Amino acid sequence: MDWLDRELGQALNRKNPSPDFAERVRWSLHVQKHQPAHGLQWWLATAAAFVSVAGAGGIGYRQHQGEVARQQVMQAFRIAGASLNHIQTQVREVRR
Repeated sequence: MDWLDRELGQALNRKNPSPDFAERVRWSLHVQKHQPAHGLQWWLATAAAFVSVAGAGGIGYRQHQGEVARQQVMQAFRIAGASLNHIQTQVREVRR
């Protein structure tokens, strides 16, 4: 046998547990029973992340809507200004 087979044989040999093994298992079960489930923590963290992303997306969409509205108002001012200039030109020509 080579060294790897010997190592594996030693690692896989049956060993008796330590004398306090049963007590450590009972303690571990007791602690797990009184701690919140990790699955629940994961779901809460995921939900919080989703709400944050959705909120940020909503804010970004509102900002986009505001920018579109600003551009529409500026276009309306340009159209109104052009119309007023045209009317002023016609009034001046009539006065001559």
